[in-house]
Amino acid sequence: MATADPMPDVTAAASPAGGGLLVMLTAMPEDQLDPAMDKLASAFPGESLVVATPDGFQGSAQPDFQIVSAPAASPSWALTAADFDHAHQLAQKHDARAILVLGQEAGSLSSEALRDLAQAVLGSGIDLAIPRYELPPHASLVNSAILYPLTRALFASRARFPLAIDLGLSPRMAERLGSVAHRFTSISQGDALLWPVNEAAVSGCAICEVDAGPRTLPRPTDPSINAILPLVAGSLFADIDAKAAFWQRPRQSPPARGAMPQAAAAEDPADIAPMLDAFHLAYTNLQEIWSLVLPPNSLLGLKRLSVVDAAAFRMPDSLWARVVFDFLIAYRLRTINRGHLLGALIPLYLGWAASHLNISASGTSPERHVEAVAAAFEAEKPYLVSRWRWPDRFNP
Repeated sequence: MATADPMPDVTAAASPAGGGLLVMLTAMPEDQLDPAMDKLASAFPGESLVVATPDGFQGSAQPDFQIVSAPAASPSWALTAADFDHAHQLAQKHDARAILVLGQEAGSLSSEALRDLAQAVLGSGIDLAIPRYELPPHASLVNSAILYPLTRALFASRARFPLAIDLGLSPRMAERLGSVAHRFTSISQGDALLWPVNEAAVSGCAICEVDAGPRTLPRPTDPSINAILPLVAGSLFADIDAKAAFWQRPRQSPPARGAMPQAAAAEDPADIAPMLDAFHLAYTNLQEIWSLVLPPNSLLGLKRLSVVDAAAFRMPDSLWARVVFDFLIAYRLRTINRGHLLGALIPLYLGWAASHLNISASGTSPERHVEAVAAAFEAEKPYLVSRWRWPDRFNP
């Protein structure tokens, strides 16, 4: 079942879900190809699909599928510029009416999710179908803390996973993403991240979100927060900077939606001590850097947090929103080296994560708190716009 962001009314087509569909499986280990192909066969029984895989497919036969080779690419836990460049090339070559791009571990998606992603584009006039995964309560916290709130506040989209690794694309959406991707691949940056929701918003393409159920997320080569947060936050900050003329204009917030289902919580509570240790150590050692980025009111809020007992540690949503906005502005202005800047954000994020876990442990639904954080980013957007236009206004 698909739930849509603001978009025109559309009428579903009566054509088969697989008619004119190109499925591109991104580079993945061989043991993941068979499950993905089996799931596609279950999702589109008896229907003709063009399925592109790197180096072709040597596994079990799927007589209804036309198997073609996708350009070689390096395996990645996220969709990259090279993936979008290849998807556009293949869509043109095979005159596809819709493109389904599937990342690693795609075999863990349900047949219904695959079919709904495809049908949203083939039969409902959608340009970008993006999945709404059902994940454990405390999975993908960088997404919950930064990616989703920023995307919602600035691009007026409630897509819960703006860096989703499975997408349904219309030909014009594939062309848009392929054009952006080619700028990276032409300078040997094929592993760069792209932000499809932002591109769809700027280009006026219709977006819908599809309930995709549980999914196994691929594990990055280096899963540490020290590697993940600078990579994804830096990429998103750069994209926001490039699209400033768009998001500074007022935009109507999308309507609220029903609560997102989640997998059952783990029985053992998360250990927040290491997170708070990192926060407290950074409060002692990073004052000089933080004072170059954050205005006095935010520094005062962090000072108050630095003396709060672990059990009572709560970072106000508005404070976190302003901290992220201030780091975004410092990224734009190159206030300090961008690598050092994003490194200085990590302990603040860990403080937010500890606060989120405390709030969840007290009985608040994790998803309800994430939605409250996103609402705080929306409410604080005028602060960002003001500081973006007059960045020295709040300097000490």
